[in-house]
Amino acid sequence: MAIIRRVGPGSAFKVGLVLYALMGLLMGIFMACISMVLGPMGLGAPGVPDVPGAHIARMFMGVGAIIFLPIMYGIFGGIFAAIGAFIYNLVAGWVGGLEVDIS
Repeated sequence: MAIIRRVGPGSAFKVGLVLYALMGLLMGIFMACISMVLGPMGLGAPGVPDVPGAHIARMFMGVGAIIFLPIMYGIFGGIFAAIGAFIYNLVAGWVGGLEVDIS
């Protein structure tokens, strides 16, 4: 059995950044597809007049999600992974770490 006594916050940040950025990219692609399908349908609030060209704006609004979501998911994922590593290191110092069987 190997014992993980410490996790480097910088390393955890990098892994969290990439992992959550990939998740954000998948979510952004999903949101873009939904936006491109539902945007032209004009699903606005009932009784509210639509602005000319709003259908086109709604259709391409999801494309911004492909850029925005990976960046935001990556940044927050990295920050929270580093915070998690810091907390793990603190707790592992008290209780001795996590036992892992590596073969």
